[in-house]
Amino acid sequence: MSSSSPSRTDCLAETVAGRPLKVAVLHEWLVVRGGAELVLEEILMLFPNADVFTLVRDISDEAFPALKGRKITTSFIQKLPFGRTKYRAYLALMPLAIEQFDVSGYDLVVSSSYAVTKGILTGPDQLHISYVHSPIRYAWDLYHSYLKDAKLTTGFRGLVARLVLHYIRIWDSRTATGVDHYIANSKYISRRIRKVYGRCAEVIYPPVPMGPNKIAERSENYYFTTARMVPYKKIPLIVEAFSQMPHKKLIVAGDGPDMKRARRLAGQNIEFVGFVPKDQLYTYMQKAKAFVYAAEEDFGIVLLEAQSFGTPVIAYGKGGALETVVDGRTGVLFRDQTVADIQDAVDRFERAGVTHSPKMIGLHARRFGAEEFRTRFSAFVREKLEVHLSELGPGTP
Repeated sequence: MSSSSPSRTDCLAETVAGRPLKVAVLHEWLVVRGGAELVLEEILMLFPNADVFTLVRDISDEAFPALKGRKITTSFIQKLPFGRTKYRAYLALMPLAIEQFDVSGYDLVVSSSYAVTKGILTGPDQLHISYVHSPIRYAWDLYHSYLKDAKLTTGFRGLVARLVLHYIRIWDSRTATGVDHYIANSKYISRRIRKVYGRCAEVIYPPVPMGPNKIAERSENYYFTTARMVPYKKIPLIVEAFSQMPHKKLIVAGDGPDMKRARRLAGQNIEFVGFVPKDQLYTYMQKAKAFVYAAEEDFGIVLLEAQSFGTPVIAYGKGGALETVVDGRTGVLFRDQTVADIQDAVDRFERAGVTHSPKMIGLHARRFGAEEFRTRFSAFVREKLEVHLSELGPGTP
């Protein structure tokens, strides 16, 4: 991350009955570094002595320095066949795996959750704060689209998938009351938490990694998109839309299951560059006419990464994009995930542009930086911890 590490005074090092606060931090799996892992990294820096619990770990200390020197506990899924790489296949076992973690010796439990970690078992004298990236998408409001995309709407495999997700929904609902305080990564997710769990959630936007504050003086004549090529990211949809606009160049970065489909739809104006390192990714973002994105995101860190370079965004106008892209000023939003709507948005962008200058777009993005996250997250935890400890009274062990 481009932001600096928190100072010693930023670290949450409260004491309980004269001893250091014991903190456990949970995260679904430590395999890649995505948006959720950026949040985890900041949380770990605020709790330098926290222990980490995760279902599966397949990432090194070098790739994730915030893990170095910590006690890290993994679940039994780690030891199952292909557990470190095909862990999603063990979804039905994840609730059981989370419940096997013994965190009874910790004063504060912080879960970073987009699947099952918020279901950790805690006692009445423990404070559990859950930073929710999303309730389990494929079990709740994206249930039907997930089954359709995975071709699991019929047949025996479809029946098994529906039974597993039904069980997950029951478990997810039952464990919702075990969290003392929820934090949502956007207003959109706050509404989903209220809908699914019947609970209110404080909104604290995730820390967005900013580029090196280098605004391109002049963009080049191409559009850019990047994402993990999984169905909900809709990369083939973007490729199809631009393939029908042969005079507009699109550069696509990333890889994944949808790559073959995207290549089949691609015209000669589409350039695939595969997985690229962060500095090269930032170069593409910085020099693009606009960054194009068609996924419905809970927050959408990448939209702000692009804007941090002063690059306008053309994005699907639902979910987190409504909170991070100012339509007509820092970007252009389109209404439906269709080829026609993407093409219309590109046409509107080329005809009218955006009212904000690259410098103003960059300043807009920096309102979502890591420093703001640290300040708000640490203040929230301190407030809740103070109330919690006062309720326990002077006899707290």
